[in-house]
Amino acid sequence: MSTSSPVNEKSDVIERPEHVHHSTSHMDAETRAIANADAKLSNPLRGIPHDRLMADVEIFAQERGLTHLLPELKKGALIAQDPTCHNRSDMFSEDDKRILTEEVTHKWRQTPMLYYMVVMSSLAAAVQGMDEAVINGAQIIYPKQFGINNGTQRDSWIIGLVNSAPYLCCATISCWLTHPLNHYLGRKKTIFVTCMISFLTCIWSGLTNTWWHLFIARFFLGFGIGPKSATVPVYTAECSPAPIRGALVMMWQMWTAFGIALGDLIDLAFFFIPDTPGVTGLNWRLMLASAGIPGLIVCMQVMFAPESPRWLISKGRYEDAFNELCRLRFSRVQAARDLYYIHVLLEAENEMKKGRNRIVEMFTIPRNRNAALASWVVMFGQQFCGVNVIAYYSSDVFVQSGFSQVSALASSLGFGALNWLFAIPAFFTIDTYGRRNLLLFTFPCMAICLLITGFSFWSTSETGRVTGVSIGIYLFAIFYSPGEGPVPFTYSAEAFPLYIRDIGMSFATATTWFWNFILSITWPSLVLAFKPQGAFGWYAAWCCILWVLILLFVRETKGKTLEELDQVFAVPLGAHAAYGLRQIPYGIKKFVLFQNPTPEQLYEFESESEVSSTGGDENAKREVKEDVEKTR
Repeated sequence: MSTSSPVNEKSDVIERPEHVHHSTSHMDAETRAIANADAKLSNPLRGIPHDRLMADVEIFAQERGLTHLLPELKKGALIAQDPTCHNRSDMFSEDDKRILTEEVTHKWRQTPMLYYMVVMSSLAAAVQGMDEAVINGAQIIYPKQFGINNGTQRDSWIIGLVNSAPYLCCATISCWLTHPLNHYLGRKKTIFVTCMISFLTCIWSGLTNTWWHLFIARFFLGFGIGPKSATVPVYTAECSPAPIRGALVMMWQMWTAFGIALGDLIDLAFFFIPDTPGVTGLNWRLMLASAGIPGLIVCMQVMFAPESPRWLISKGRYEDAFNELCRLRFSRVQAARDLYYIHVLLEAENEMKKGRNRIVEMFTIPRNRNAALASWVVMFGQQFCGVNVIAYYSSDVFVQSGFSQVSALASSLGFGALNWLFAIPAFFTIDTYGRRNLLLFTFPCMAICLLITGFSFWSTSETGRVTGVSIGIYLFAIFYSPGEGPVPFTYSAEAFPLYIRDIGMSFATATTWFWNFILSITWPSLVLAFKPQGAFGWYAAWCCILWVLILLFVRETKGKTLEELDQVFAVPLGAHAAYGLRQIPYGIKKFVLFQNPTPEQLYEFESESEVSSTGGDENAKREVKEDVEKTR
C-alpha cells in the first residue's frame, strides 16, 4: 500500500536542502519540561537504586495494609523497574520465570477472565455499531408513516434531525459526562448504565408514533453512545497487559464495524415482517428495537467482569485491585507488579497535575497545540471523508440509484461486511506503514470512489447507474477501513502528553461526534439541493482538502517513544507545513519518475539521556521537578 504513498514507509524523510535542516535539539523550555515529565511518567521507577526501591515497597505495603503481600510486591517492583531482571535474580522461582518469559514470547496466552473481558468489550463495541446502523434501513420506511416523505426541504431536515439525534446528544452533553460517570461509578458501572440506556432507548424508539417522539427517544440514545465510546477502550486498556494492550484497544474499531454489518443484516431480516392488527410499521420498529438486545447481554456480562484495577487504586481500594489483577493475570507476581506500577504512575501523574490548568495548557503550549490540531484534523476527517453518509444513508442512496428496497438493504449489508472485513488488516498495516502514510494514500482513493458513486447517477442506463454506485461505495469501504477507520482514535491516544491525555481524548471524542451530527443532519437536505452528484462531490472535495491538511499538519507517530513524540510535536507548525509541501516533489520524483532522491530526516531525535533528566541521582530528579515548575 505504501508504495503508492508520497512518503517513505520507514520514516518521515524527504529530499531537503542542508540549510533548512531542522533539529529538535533546541526545544523550548516548556516542551523540554513536558518531555522530562513524560520521561518520568513513562517509567517512574527508572533509575531508583535497589535498596531504596525495596524500602519504598515496604513503606507502600505498610501504608496500604498489604504487608501480607510484601514478598510478591518486592518481586513485582523489580519487574516493573526492569522487565528482564527475573532472568538475573534468584528471588524468582522457576515458575515465576516461565510465566514472565511467556508473557513476552506467547503474548496471546492469557487468562480466561481476560478474554471474557475482551469478548464483553467487543460486544459493547458491536452495540455501538448496531445503534448507529439500524437507522439505515428504518429511515427508508418510517418517513412515510410519519408523513415526512414529501421531498420538501422541511421533510429532509426533519429526517436528518431524527437520524442525527444521538450524535447531537453526544457532542453537546453525553461525552462531557464521561469523566463524572467514571469518577463516581467506575468503569464497570458506567458500561452497565450506558448499555442499559442503549437497551431501553432502542425499545423506546420502536414504540414511537410521531417523528418528534422518535427524535426524543434517539436523543436519549446518545446518553448510551457517548460515554460508552470513551469508557470501553479505556477499560480495555486498563485491564490488559502491556504486550497486547494496543491490539486490544484497536479492536474497538473492528467490532464497531462488525456491529454496523450486523445492524445492516437485521435491517434486511426484519424488512419482510408484515404489520399486525393494531401495529403499523412493525418492520422498522423491530429494526430499531433489536439494536438494544446486545446491550442487554453486555449488562448481564459486566456483572461478572473485573473492575478496572487502575480505578480501584485511584479510590484507595488496593486489596480489591490486587484481587482483580489476580483474576486477569496468571501469577500473583504479575498482579503485584501491575499493582505497584499503577500506584507509582498515579502518584507521578497527580504530582504533575498539581497547580496546572490543563485545559489552557492544551492550547497555549506549542507542543500540546500541535497535537490538538493534528488530532482535530484526523477526527474531523473521519466524519467529513463521508463514511457515515454511507453508514447511515446507503439504503436510501441505493434506492435512489434504482434498487428496490430489498436490494438496497442487501447492498447496504455488503458495505457493512466489507467495512468489517477490511478493518481486520488494520492490525498489521497501521504499525507497518504508519498512521500518516495510510491517510495520505487512502484519502485520494476515497475521493475517487465518492466521485464514481456520485457521477454514476448521470448514467441513463439503470444497470450502469446501480453498478457504478455499488462499485464506488464498496471500494470506498475497502480504502476507508484500514486507513481513516482505525487511525483517528489510535492517533489521538498517542499524540497528547500523558498529563493531558484524558482531556485530549475528550476533546477528540467530542470533535468526532459533533461533526458526525453535522454530517448526518445535513445529508438529506444536501441531496435535495445538489442531487447525489453534487452531494457526493462535496465530500470528495473534502477528502482532497483533508489530504492537504494531513500533509501539512499531521505528524507521524508510529513507533515513537513518549520522549520522541514530544520532539515530533515540538517542531514549529510552519516548519512542518513547509516540510509537507516539499514532500510533493519528493513523491513525484520517487513514485512517478522512479528516481532515487536523497531522503531528508525531519526529526533529529535526542537520546533519552539528553531529553530526560530521570536518571538515578537526586540532583537529576530535582532538575525534572524544576522543569515541570517552569510550565506552571
